Amino acid sequence: MDLSAPESLDPRDRGGPMQPLLIATDLKKHFPVKGVPGKSVQAVDGISFTVRKGETLGIVGESGCGKSTLARLLLHLLVPTSGNLVFDGDMVAAPDGIAVDALRRQVQMVFQDSYSSLNPRMPIRDSVAFGPFVQGKPKTQARDIARDILGRVGLNPDLFGPRYPHELSGGQKQRVNIARALATGPRMVILDEPVSALDKSVEAQVLNLLRALKRQFNLTFVFISHDLNIVRYISDRVLVMYLGRVVELGPSDAIFEHPRHPYTRALLASRPSMDPAHRIQEAPITGDPPNPIDPPTGCRFHTRCPFAEPICASKDPTLGAWEGPDSHVAACLMTDPRSGHSRAPQDAGSA
Repeated sequence: MDLSAPESLDPRDRGGPMQPLLIATDLKKHFPVKGVPGKSVQAVDGISFTVRKGETLGIVGESGCGKSTLARLLLHLLVPTSGNLVFDGDMVAAPDGIAVDALRRQVQMVFQDSYSSLNPRMPIRDSVAFGPFVQGKPKTQARDIARDILGRVGLNPDLFGPRYPHELSGGQKQRVNIARALATGPRMVILDEPVSALDKSVEAQVLNLLRALKRQFNLTFVFISHDLNIVRYISDRVLVMYLGRVVELGPSDAIFEHPRHPYTRALLASRPSMDPAHRIQEAPITGDPPNPIDPPTGCRFHTRCPFAEPICASKDPTLGAWEGPDSHVAACLMTDPRSGHSRAPQDAGSA
């Protein structure tokens, strides 16, 4: 995929095409455990990354790794325990930065459960028009926007506008949710498992729709999914999460063709094969994820890693510096020449 910086066409763009649209720095969200003083669930624990303008950043990881919590932190639906968010050069929720309500005018979210995301007592046209109306548009103008957006997502506004959510299929409801997110004119859309509840034929239609809408509206996507094939299809870069932390980050093709972290390799190896001669005989990853209340010391993956050594239990690997759109970094001691791991590459400077 082309990772060159897109030319900014949005008049709201303050920093030019080379300035990242979103920067997350050491983002944490710990949920206190009731009845257990001093203990908390470390759902997101020190995540840092950037989202460039016009790109699609895919986020993958097994259930419970913190993907959905991270998505809600980016939209400030959850207040971070610590860490900073910068949106197009402005600190989010800072006195001299961008307010949360202003952030939500430019960032919208499509949730996984398409039915519960819609008001069952509100017609589809009113659900889509509600966002523009709340932001100050007259009711007639808000409904005109809803008609236009419904048409763009492939739903005839005259046919589907008066209907209620229970009269729509799962794919149609998700198209309505996409339309509702786009009705306010956002610059970024966070998609949390947007096609996981759809069958494969409808899933393909929605994915192609998202790619077309991204070009039409000059959007930036953060795309969360369990399906690795979908992530590779739609993403420019991929962020791999494990137990609340980023373990690998890089261009989509590099992640899928040359994964550097053992956890990423295990995820890719777990994909079902269509070739009966290449069936999975052994589980690529064994054991359950550790307790997020008391995560392991050192590398959090060492309790399940086939290459773990004593150094992995005592030394916490760092992700490495992000140096550009082609940077491919992994938080693994085997990639650090000075880590002390027997499988680490030799440091030419110390030879």
